[in-house]
Amino acid sequence: MTTKQQQKERETAVIRAPHDGSEVGVVALAGPEEVRAALDANVAAARACREMPAYARAAALRKVADGLEAERTELARTLALEAGKPIAQARLELDRSIFVFRDAAEEATRIGGEVLPADAVPAGAGRIAITRRFPLAPIAAITPFNFPILLAAHKIAPAMACGATMTLKPPPQDPLTTLRLADLVKASGYPAGAVNVVPCHVEVAQILIEDPRVRLITFTGSAKAGWAIRAKAGSKRVALELGGNAAVVIEPDADLAWAATRCAVGGFTYAGQSCISTQRIYVHERVYQAFLDLFLPNVRQLKVGDVLDDHTDVGPMISLEAAERVERWIAEAVAGGAEIAVGGKRPGGGIVLEPTVLLHTTADMKVNCEEVFAPLVTVTPYRTLADAIAWANASPYGLQAGAFTTNLQTMFRLHAELDVGAVNGNDIPGFRVDRLPYGGAKGSGLGREGVRYAIEEMTELRVLTLKLD
Repeated sequence: MTTKQQQKERETAVIRAPHDGSEVGVVALAGPEEVRAALDANVAAARACREMPAYARAAALRKVADGLEAERTELARTLALEAGKPIAQARLELDRSIFVFRDAAEEATRIGGEVLPADAVPAGAGRIAITRRFPLAPIAAITPFNFPILLAAHKIAPAMACGATMTLKPPPQDPLTTLRLADLVKASGYPAGAVNVVPCHVEVAQILIEDPRVRLITFTGSAKAGWAIRAKAGSKRVALELGGNAAVVIEPDADLAWAATRCAVGGFTYAGQSCISTQRIYVHERVYQAFLDLFLPNVRQLKVGDVLDDHTDVGPMISLEAAERVERWIAEAVAGGAEIAVGGKRPGGGIVLEPTVLLHTTADMKVNCEEVFAPLVTVTPYRTLADAIAWANASPYGLQAGAFTTNLQTMFRLHAELDVGAVNGNDIPGFRVDRLPYGGAKGSGLGREGVRYAIEEMTELRVLTLKLD
């Protein structure tokens, strides 16, 4: 086969539903020329975006939100099929995406600066300084499969709000809803060429990392890929939202019924394929058994099934390879002395992994020390709060954590001592309000998302000094 023929074969990709392999759609794949052309268009549109008035940027963002709302039903169905996401969870992702664009419309009109005195030293007498934020352009963005339209919204909406330009690579597994979002942006009134979505192979996407014109790379995905991007980025700014193996701490004074209910949601929503999915649960030894007596029935009641069924809680994993990997990790844990309390099987050797709870695990097992990204949690008793904090922190990651206690002093201690980007009090690590700052410590990344905070990442501060006399 000639190189030209090989290139022709790579021009399209069939997008298949994870649960049954059926065709959901076909996308054209960008080659190097198209990716460079997308960046060219970003550069050409930069001035128009920078000079676009705040009210006009806000209007464009509201128009995107309105478009998503009008197409919510069909987009949710497409998302459920292409991502293997239960339909109720797909609708929630659409609702959150709509909120992100509406929030960005508000933030577009709030980007301000400061007036600062300069006379702290004699040379500054009679002078003031003014700060303003100016958008970076172009920005390169890369998003993963687990929240394809929401995570694209978290890149695109703040870029539009501050007047930046962006080329975004969507996930290869489920790009269809992201591409439809790009159509809505194109129709919004934001300058032509300012926001481009380019499905492409990983090697082609290297152009986004290497092109010297790119001012910022914003990446959401695996820790391995994210830190590799940072190593290659040179002088470019880099914002990384990476992995996690989120911990929950449950104190003896906690509302155990609430904690058990929430942990059953937090560990198994979208088959645990979230970087803030509950993975490690540490329960005080005095209430360990009482918690299990509440938690395990909740897990057993989760419905595994058709992603288009409104009652389905847990669907397939994104790929057979991912399901097989977790099955191996479970087998390794059991061989090391762990006990399967619930689940642990792949019915028919397929892509669905039963919701799984492991007991008697050790800290060095992969199910604890690595990101499992699957419907699996471990539950471990602890004697002192200091132990729980140390075990929760004994991770290369630090994205979000959950803490259940009615003692305010304990909650403030956990907030101070858990080395994470956020502690959710009396809730699971996966709780997130999309306008709050979101990001992690340690191996979980750099920078923060949430529209207002992403705008700070996507702009640069400039100072103007003025002599008044």
